[in-house]
Amino acid sequence: MQIENEKIAVIGAGSWGTALSLVLADNNHEVRLWGHNRDQINELNTTHTNKKYLPEIILPETIVGYDSLEEVLKEIKTIILAVPTKAIREVLNKMIPFVEHPLTIVHVSKGIEPDTLMRISEMIEDEMPERLLQDVVVLSGPSHAEEVSLRQPTTVTVSSKSMEAAERVQDLFINQHFRVYTNPDIIGVEVGGALKNIIALAAGITDGLGYGDNAKAALITRGLAEIARLGTKMGASPLTFSGLTGIGDLIVTSTSVHSRNWRAGNLLGKGQNLDEVLENMGMVVEGVRTTKAAYQLAEKYGVKMPITTALYNVLFNHAKPKDEVDLLMTRVKTHEMEDLANVLVEKGSE
Repeated sequence: MQIENEKIAVIGAGSWGTALSLVLADNNHEVRLWGHNRDQINELNTTHTNKKYLPEIILPETIVGYDSLEEVLKEIKTIILAVPTKAIREVLNKMIPFVEHPLTIVHVSKGIEPDTLMRISEMIEDEMPERLLQDVVVLSGPSHAEEVSLRQPTTVTVSSKSMEAAERVQDLFINQHFRVYTNPDIIGVEVGGALKNIIALAAGITDGLGYGDNAKAALITRGLAEIARLGTKMGASPLTFSGLTGIGDLIVTSTSVHSRNWRAGNLLGKGQNLDEVLENMGMVVEGVRTTKAAYQLAEKYGVKMPITTALYNVLFNHAKPKDEVDLLMTRVKTHEMEDLANVLVEKGSE
């Protein structure tokens, strides 16, 4: 059942923030979309377009653009946080002076912070004063902004420490085009969403090298095993990785030209260096930072992550992509079921 319409601030006017604004507007909510670029906000309010990110889409007039955090947060109790992981702390700090009520923060980014090794919900809890934070909810799943903005069928998951908060956010978003499930495993939902970007980068590399579908299928399958190994060590349920925010998100991000992580990996496989790739992309590639964080997490938890290690060597140690792929293919032989069995045994013994 649809909940009462409300004013919602979407912080971040990139492709995903804009697409989610459209979903909320379709559900008759009053949407305030904040971005730091004044020209972009003027475009949103005059032509109702965001051509840099979603060039084919005309937005409803009920989506109003703001470039002032003070103005966008007036009378707001729910925000959708749609900024890159590296910008989250900075944006939250700028928001704090203007927050009038304890907020429910719905984050929709997919990453892990290097060095602190915090998931995004932990970053939010670390940065926001307790008196200003009602609940943190994550929205994640296989969802290209381009398809969501065209109202093509999409299914995602929301999760929170508070299932009441998760269900409220489910009601905010759900409609005939945008189906929303709930999942109590916030660790698994966040870890799956973040780590699949690493595998998508690697899948793009294999495509860039000219390898076929066989190689990519193997990479995705073994990548899922890596995600599950680390995720369960961090406290996630292994079942989460067989769902939308695990295998679902992994498939869509590793196989689609809409995926900026796949596109970045593809350019790496074709011989560009990381700086060239990031300059050509013109948008944040979350998988790069997440690879560093996952490499650190693997060391912390003593988890073997050969694909992550190979990608880390390509991104940060100037290794050649083909050399790292060849090393993966010549790793010591093992039994395919060992990984799944180990995950289930370790989880069952807790």
